[in-house]
Amino acid sequence: MEEQEEKPLIWYLHPLRVRYQETDQMGVVFHGNYATWFEIGRTELVRHLSMSYKEIEAAGLLLPVVDLACKFILPAKYDDTVLVCTAVEQFSPVRISFRSEVRRVTEEAWQGRRFEGEVPPGELLVQGGTKHVWVNAEFRPSRLDKAMPDHYAALRQAVREERGR
Repeated sequence: MEEQEEKPLIWYLHPLRVRYQETDQMGVVFHGNYATWFEIGRTELVRHLSMSYKEIEAAGLLLPVVDLACKFILPAKYDDTVLVCTAVEQFSPVRISFRSEVRRVTEEAWQGRRFEGEVPPGELLVQGGTKHVWVNAEFRPSRLDKAMPDHYAALRQAVREERGR
């Protein structure tokens, strides 16, 4: 059974500056870059909570995306400073889902890598998230608690501590 989201949500904040090659002729970020930014956010969040994706994959597990949602509200533009805000929304031994937002900020408008609450700092540009299933090297579903019990316990404990349970 998946653990449902509890309030307050803990966001992991990862700053980026929009690079020229990420924009189109209008100076607006090309929509496909947001999926990459969501990946950066969740990779850094998992590293922050427990261990790197590289270590997880070396142990024989993969975490493919099975669902991607992305709602575009306002465009990011060349040279903007944005925060990729990522939170664990649901977590179980078989699945994990992340909520993601991209927000425009000034460099002075945020401090640190964590934010507790419903609305991270900055102007909301894009919101969405990803859902994943733990699989083995043959892409067959795998229970994280059985395949990597220490990592599962560390990740579960970190999610609980992050949420103040």
